[in-house]
Parts: sequence; structure tokens; C-alpha cells
Amino acid sequence: MKNFIVRTITGVIFVAAVVASFLTPEGMVALFALVTGLTVWEFTGLVNDRPGVTVNRFICTVAGVYFFFAMTYYCSDIYGGAAKSVVFIPYLVTIVYLLVAELYLKQEDPINDWAYTMLSQMYIALPFSLLNVLAFNASPEGLVVFNTLLPLSVFIFLWVNDSGAYCIGSLLGRHKLFPRISPGKSWEGSIGGAVFVLAAAYGIGYLDNIQIMDYNGVHSIFRGLLTIPQWLGLGLVVVVFGTWGDLVESLFKRTLGVKDSGSILPGHGGMLDRFDSSLLAIPASVVYLYTLSLF
Repeated sequence: MKNFIVRTITGVIFVAAVVASFLTPEGMVALFALVTGLTVWEFTGLVNDRPGVTVNRFICTVAGVYFFFAMTYYCSDIYGGAAKSVVFIPYLVTIVYLLVAELYLKQEDPINDWAYTMLSQMYIALPFSLLNVLAFNASPEGLVVFNTLLPLSVFIFLWVNDSGAYCIGSLLGRHKLFPRISPGKSWEGSIGGAVFVLAAAYGIGYLDNIQIMDYNGVHSIFRGLLTIPQWLGLGLVVVVFGTWGDLVESLFKRTLGVKDSGSILPGHGGMLDRFDSSLLAIPASVVYLYTLSLF
């Protein structure tokens, strides 16, 4: 009972912090730069416990946080112009350094060190940094504006999917989704979660496309960020890739032989445990929205 109360309180604070962060660009950048750093630090600590692996935790963490800030600078178009891409040069120099350093460190297995070093950037730093692509969008006037709804909706879909899958899976779950990696997940739960997400996506899409009564008494539609079918598509993308993201982290923990990735969140484990689904859902959402823009 005590663990349930702790887990509930932590969950409420966690959700409130994420939602509040998306109300302002400064809040979003501050929170997810911190999340990026903590998650990279947690990941590198876990892999360093493997025999023969020695990853530079400090440099990997600083590089990941810097890449997040660089993406913020680039996407928010603070100064504009092609010259702003120069902000990525220090990050590229750091990556080259991490590769070249293995020539001189005489580690037992430099290939593993390289692999885990690059994985900390591709698996964690890159997805979180892509939140900036969702959060900063060009307006019809050509100005870059902060967008709360798109990045927040990805997390809403993930939370709804987790809750729906848990409820339906607990009641009706019979057929295992991926027993080799996550015995607790069922097809019934996954389908139930998807149905809940589609309902949430429809609700967000409806609010995003509001009917307005003009002075002649004629209804007109205010077109928002996406049409309702496009919101439904985004919901499905988040469900599929969020589930895969969860399974990827489960395989990661199973390979390492650990139950939780950390203990920073009482009752919920570590940062990877809380953000595992988003690490695939965010890049997939960016690809989906970019694909929509092509047609």
C-alpha cells in the first residue's frame, strides 16, 4: 500500500512537471535538457557495469545536453540565417574526440566503448533533441512560434496508451504480445490502449478544428495544426512506436540483468523507465509530420 501511494504521488508530480514545462519554451527547454542529461548519465552508468566497457560518462552527458541546446537554438530561429548551423560544430568535435580517444586509452574492448558511446547519443540525446522540432514551428507569416500542443500530445498519447493497455490487459489479457522480452504485455492490452489513444486523438483533433459561428450565422471551420484524420494517424504512430520503445528498453534491461534502470523516481525506477516509450515515439512523430508536409 505504501509503495502504491509513493508511486501515485511520484506519477502525479511527474505528469504535472511535463505538462507545465510545455506551457513556455523556457520551461520545456530547461526540463528536457535536464532529462537528457540525467538519462544519458543513467544509461552510461548502466553500460559501464558491463565487463570490459568503459564509457566516458561526463563527456557523453555534456555532449548530449549540448546537442539538445544546439537543436533548441537551431529550431527556434533566434537569430536566423544559415550561419546558425555553426552551433553544431562543438558537438561534432566532441564526437570525433570520443572516437579518437580510444586510440590512446588502451581499453580492453574499444569497439564496445565506441558502440555504447554513440548509442548514448543516438538512442537518448537525439530523440529528446527532436522535441524541439515538434515544439518550434513556422507560422504562415514566416515567424517561428512555440507550439505547446504537438509535443504535449505525444506524451498524452503515451500516457493514455499505457493506462488503457494496463486496464484492458489486466481485465482481458490472454495472448502475450512479446513473451520473450516483456511477459506482462498482451495483445488485448495493446489493442485496448490503441482504442483509448484514438479516442484521445479524436478529442484533441476536434478541439484543434473548432467550428466558429460568424456574424451571418454561418458555421466555418478553424483549421488547426492537423486535421482530425491526421491526429488519428499521429495517435497510431505514437502507439506503435511507443510500444516498440518500451520493448527496446525491456530488452536492454533484460540483457543487463537489471529490474529498473535506476531509482531516481520513487516507485517508478529510473529515467529510462519513464521515458523509454518516448525515445522511439518522438522521432517517429517527427517523421510522420514531415511526411504529411510533403503532400
